[in-house]
Amino acid sequence: MNDTVPQSALREWRHHMAQPVRATALSGAAAILALVGPFGTAEVMAALPRLAYWLGLVGASYSVGYAGDALARRLSPDRLMPRIVIAAGVTGPGVLALVYLLNGLALGYWPSGGDLVALALNVMAIAAILSVVFQVASTAEPATTGADDTAAPQPPGILERLPLDKRGALLSLSVEDHYVRVHTSRGEELLLLRLSDAMRETGDVPGAQVHRSHWVAWGAVQAARREGDRAILTLPGGREVPVSRAHLPKIREAGLLPR
Repeated sequence: MNDTVPQSALREWRHHMAQPVRATALSGAAAILALVGPFGTAEVMAALPRLAYWLGLVGASYSVGYAGDALARRLSPDRLMPRIVIAAGVTGPGVLALVYLLNGLALGYWPSGGDLVALALNVMAIAAILSVVFQVASTAEPATTGADDTAAPQPPGILERLPLDKRGALLSLSVEDHYVRVHTSRGEELLLLRLSDAMRETGDVPGAQVHRSHWVAWGAVQAARREGDRAILTLPGGREVPVSRAHLPKIREAGLLPR
C-alpha cells in the first residue's frame, strides 16, 4: 500500500533529522545556548532543565524551518522571492507558536499585549532573515574564477537540493511513493519530487530513464546482463536496477549490451 503524502513527508523528515552531522550540529547549538542562558533562561532555570528547554526549542524550530523550506521548494522551485516569502510565512508563525507554548509550559510565562507583540516581531524578523539566507545560499552559483572562454562543467541542478555532505557524483534516481531517492557517490537522500522533474535537473550527466521508476547515469553502471526480455544494471555497492523492455535500445546505444 502506498503512503500518503503526510506519511511520506514524515518519513523524509525522520531520515533528514537522523543524519549524524545534523543531529550533532543541533545538539551543539542547544548546548551552547544552555551554557549562555540567553533571554533570562539562566536566571530562572537550572542547568539540566535549561538544556532540555533549548534542545526542544532548537530541534522543533529547525523542524518547522525544514517544513517551510520543503513547502517553498515544492510550490516555487524556480523562483527565489516566492520561495523566501513562503518559507518565512511558514517558519515565522510556526516558531512563534513554539516559543509561546514552550515558555508558557516551562517557565509559566504567557506574554500578552505589548510583550507578545515584541516577541512576535523578534521571532518573525529572525525567521525572515534565516529564510533569506538559506534560500539565497541554496541557489547561489559558484563564481567563475578564470578568464578562459571555456566554461567549467556545472554540476547537475538536482544536487543543489541535497545536503552538502551528500553532493557527490550523480549515480541514479529511483521512485519511492511520492518521492525520488537520489543516489550519489556520497550517499542518498529522499526528495519530494516527481521523477520527470528530477530528470530535468540531471543537467549534462550522461544517462537515461531505463524503467518507469528509475534513471541511471551511464558512468555509474558497473555491469549489465540480460534477463529474458529485460536487463539488469549493477551500480556501485551491488545495487541492481531493472531495465524494462521498452528501454533496452537505450542501453544498447550506450554500449552496455551487445546490439
